[in-house]
Amino acid sequence: MLNTKVWEKACGLTRTVVEGVRVDDTDGSIVVSARPDARARGRCGHCHRRSPRYDRGDGRRRWRALDAGTTKVFIEADAPRVRCRTHGPTVVAVPWARHGVGHTRDFDDLAAWLAVRTSKSATCELLRVAWRTIGAIVTRVNADVEARVDRLDGLRRIGIDEISYKRGHRYLIVVVDHDTGHLVWVGPGRTDADLEVFFDELGNERAAELTHISADMAGWIARVVAKRAPNAVRCADAFHVVAWAIEALDVERRRAWNQASGRNAITTVMSQRGRARGTSLGIARARYALWKNPGDLTENQRAQLDWIAKIDPRLHRAYLLKEGLRFVFAVKGDAGKHALDRWLSWARRSRMPAFVELARKIVKHRVAIDHALDSGLSNALIESTNTKIRLLTRIAFGFHGPEPLIALALLALGSHPPALPGRT
Repeated sequence: MLNTKVWEKACGLTRTVVEGVRVDDTDGSIVVSARPDARARGRCGHCHRRSPRYDRGDGRRRWRALDAGTTKVFIEADAPRVRCRTHGPTVVAVPWARHGVGHTRDFDDLAAWLAVRTSKSATCELLRVAWRTIGAIVTRVNADVEARVDRLDGLRRIGIDEISYKRGHRYLIVVVDHDTGHLVWVGPGRTDADLEVFFDELGNERAAELTHISADMAGWIARVVAKRAPNAVRCADAFHVVAWAIEALDVERRRAWNQASGRNAITTVMSQRGRARGTSLGIARARYALWKNPGDLTENQRAQLDWIAKIDPRLHRAYLLKEGLRFVFAVKGDAGKHALDRWLSWARRSRMPAFVELARKIVKHRVAIDHALDSGLSNALIESTNTKIRLLTRIAFGFHGPEPLIALALLALGSHPPALPGRT
């Protein structure tokens, strides 16, 4: 156990002198006694500037390293303090660990890699640490990535959306890069002030270089984008616009159900009292057929739509209006704009209040919709990112505050995922 070169390699130690290796009789762990070499000695733990010695500190301390097989390994070294010109009396930096933590860099990196790719229980059991400890590790590993990488550099086309991550109206603002497909920024909240934080970090110069921003029609996003990104065009999200049409269609479906025969029919069976019968039951069962895209319909759902066309032509026209708006975003470009003009004329003359109101709403946001048709941008990428973040919120259950979840999302979906120790 005195082969120091072997233990330097096994523990991933650089700029370090191994003084000895022993087995702790208390818990059976392996303790590697070490010290920084001459190049790394006597440096401030915060800024790594060489500084004069201040005192011995609290004596020797240990850092948890990667296990050797099934045995825990600790690095043990003196922890004196130096007097830094900037930070005052500070514990010295050690090359094998981040400042102020009890784990080596390799241990942190492995924990972050496992947190991103495996389950919570597997990560905790393999590393023999608490889940709260993993949250702190993920946060500081992401902080190291933030210190050396500028995720906001070179942004031109971005998408902005919000996602609920906890009960009690707890939200995160999510920003993705349409050109790379990576998550570039996440922050808590969903107000003007919360989104302003992103543009403050981006800076006015880089904000002026943004060309396209896709988002839903939320007023708080529109206001901040108009103020902070004057050269960017705002593109309406096609999914949300079509969702407006589905809501209008559902208004007509409920109207048809209320007017159909057989609604709330009285039966002799107590458990079935008040249930729909006949035509109203058929309309109720056709709800999903009305919502789905034509290419996804089953044979039974196609038959339901044919039946609706016969028994309630007005509801069928509402369905065709929904599909007509979806066609606008399918063709895009100038063809999409011409199709939208025809659709607006059709909706205004439909005599269906829900679609007349929808036509007014689309006219109000027509500029953003036209930009979406010209660029072809939508929030599909960011919706996909949100789905993955929802999975991460289940994994991150138990973290205190949004910071560990934000760090986990950026490491998992950003441009610089955590790497396994010793891999290039």
